[in-house]
Amino acid sequence: MAAGVLAGLVVAPSAAAAAAGPTTLPASQYTLSANYNQFDTINSALVSTLGTAAVHTVMDNANHDRTALPSSFSVAGLSGGFRFDSGDNSDCANYPQGITTSRDAVGTANSGNYDGHQLVLVSWYTKDGCDGAQSRSRITLVDWDATYPNKYRKVLLVEPTGTASAPDFKDIPIHAGGVSWYGDYLYVADTGRGMRVFDMRKILKTNTGGTADQIGRQSPTVYYAHNYAYVLPQVGTITSKTTSGTNLAWSSISLDRVSKSIVMTEYTCQSGCTSYPNRAPRAIRYPFASGVFAATTTASQALQLPWYNLNGVASHNGRWWFNSSGQKQLYYWTPSTGSATYSWVGGGESISYWEDSTAADLLWTLQEGVGNRNVFAVTQSTYDG
Repeated sequence: MAAGVLAGLVVAPSAAAAAAGPTTLPASQYTLSANYNQFDTINSALVSTLGTAAVHTVMDNANHDRTALPSSFSVAGLSGGFRFDSGDNSDCANYPQGITTSRDAVGTANSGNYDGHQLVLVSWYTKDGCDGAQSRSRITLVDWDATYPNKYRKVLLVEPTGTASAPDFKDIPIHAGGVSWYGDYLYVADTGRGMRVFDMRKILKTNTGGTADQIGRQSPTVYYAHNYAYVLPQVGTITSKTTSGTNLAWSSISLDRVSKSIVMTEYTCQSGCTSYPNRAPRAIRYPFASGVFAATTTASQALQLPWYNLNGVASHNGRWWFNSSGQKQLYYWTPSTGSATYSWVGGGESISYWEDSTAADLLWTLQEGVGNRNVFAVTQSTYDG
């Protein structure tokens, strides 16, 4: 899916004629099992040993400069955005995938600040070399606030291992195709399972020494993390189940604050794929219960989709958007008005809805292609059918 893209692609704002839209599936066929306390014992030991860094501390130590979008980049309804530094923009071993923001986490109050910062958060997966297998995953916290420098910081995602007396952690080699931030919890899509859960209050401080391949406990007081200064340990798992006969492929996720839910969709092919399912994709909505998922959650909405190669999904107030990287199209749909199709960027990935109480609401998204990693926002009304 890391296709080359044209940085200067101009997207027309007009929608094509409405096409066939999604159809309803039995929502009762799709459930989640949630465990937020899976690693409590080891995480407590890790916190005691390493100590934590608040998000504002991480951002005070941000060590990468985000840059402006290239002047050649144009898309209908463009509101703003950025690129990562030249090293991250051209890195063939790391690929940005999911996107969420502090406005997902806390809403519009206090300008959407979490721990004093208005943030854009992007999930990445790392290959073992430019052509290697997936080896680990990370997030990037990007300041999007004029009060602070145009900086960002990388944080490694890790899974706790070991024992209470010798706590440890290891890499999480997942695609991290989608990410959602709600309250203090960060949900990262795990393609074949569901979601992994992280707590933004439990970022751990690690030693930046050692070699780039070292990970975890080296001695009772020294922990390495591929030279990262911060790691975010997994706290729990959200496991997906279905009685439909075909397990879901959790390719992308997004938060819907209005309905207090997370929506997901699948990357599938119409035909001819060997690495992805060859069938129609689905989109499922799972509601929160009091800010977290209940021990067992039944979907509140399930859709069969007529579109393919979907890398991104967003929903807000009964409206849906789907991004197809393969087709370079953005699909909009509501049950009452039907669907509309817009030209879109190549290499497009996840979508996050940005609520704004004083200005236009936005859709944040990004491109993954090496050399053209534009992270940008468009006014949602430009793509509302």
